[in-house]
Amino acid sequence: MDIAHLHFLVAEADPAQRLAMVDMLGRLGARQVTEVHDGHTALRCFQDAFTPTVNVAIIDLALPGMDGLELIRTLAAMNCRARLIVVGAQTGNLMFSVETMAQAYGFDLLGTMTKPVSNARLASLLDNYTPPVLAANRTPKGPSFTFSEVGIGLQARQFEPFFQPKIELQTGQVKGLEAFARWRHPEHGVLGPSAFIDALEQNNRIDFLDWSMIEKSVERCRQFHDQGIPISISINLAPETLAHPAFMQQIGACVNRHRLLPDYITFEMPESSVLTTDPSFVERLVRLRMAGYGLAIDDYGTGRSNLQLLARIPFSELKIDRSFVDGASKKRALGTVLSSCLGLARSLDRMSVAVGVETKQDWDFLQGLGCTYAQGYHIARPMEADAFPGWLEDWRLFF
Repeated sequence: MDIAHLHFLVAEADPAQRLAMVDMLGRLGARQVTEVHDGHTALRCFQDAFTPTVNVAIIDLALPGMDGLELIRTLAAMNCRARLIVVGAQTGNLMFSVETMAQAYGFDLLGTMTKPVSNARLASLLDNYTPPVLAANRTPKGPSFTFSEVGIGLQARQFEPFFQPKIELQTGQVKGLEAFARWRHPEHGVLGPSAFIDALEQNNRIDFLDWSMIEKSVERCRQFHDQGIPISISINLAPETLAHPAFMQQIGACVNRHRLLPDYITFEMPESSVLTTDPSFVERLVRLRMAGYGLAIDDYGTGRSNLQLLARIPFSELKIDRSFVDGASKKRALGTVLSSCLGLARSLDRMSVAVGVETKQDWDFLQGLGCTYAQGYHIARPMEADAFPGWLEDWRLFF
């Protein structure tokens, strides 16, 4: 990318390394570079009204006076919007932790570099730079609705499931679909959960949406089967919905009404709600599995799992949270955690699903680790039911 218009700050204590960094930036096309040797001088570059706005700050962790960690914390308190590249002589795992810290402070981090810095690594990080979005040009926040308005939409059957394919990594075959709730609003068009989930949760009626999605997803699954597509579907289920005394009776009536076997339905529940010692809730999970339904633990890795308890829960799939999938092929620490999650699923004789597969590199990496299934934008975005048969035909031609 063209970086001639960007103002760079190079904060590096060692004169030779600072000179080398400035030289690399010049060869990559930078024309405005300010170099400093310590943290306090670097901070003044952001405080001085006469200094041009810093677009990209390259910060060495070992700065004298105010080290790189303190500088990052101080800049965060100033609500600094510069993009950061952090440089250090530490191990890759420790630099990954530094990256996590900077992102937690709210920085748009271009990445980290371990010394000695290479021209190729610097160039690859600068390729991540995108111009900041001005407040006036930001996408306006979508509409929000009251509980009553959402209820009217549900009664009018304006809610419907969109489906995202789940692919078997070893064969490339489409093995299932996950249902995502969408609202076809008569005025605002297709709306995602951010427009309606809060209203339902605040009134403790998420079950209204769950039952709407269950009914329509099972109905659509039956239609796919009638079209010669014997696909399975996964439906998100809130613990409050499962806890209803009539749940098993109602879901049984639903699948019977649509002539569908429970084997084709998997319910997805978040890790935080499934891993419990509540005996009555565990009984419901057992009954669900005994009836033939699948059970997926969703967002795995985001909670504080008790591994002994995890082994006792009758789940059939372990869905690895996207935070452990995105970038795992490039970051050793993430890759190690992801590999551990997949190994856990295998040791428990469960299927694994990687969520948030965004690139072919993610796909290839997961294949190498032996992951069972993959979902994500690299494969397809959630689509309306009528679009799935055509998409499936194209996918089969591709594979």
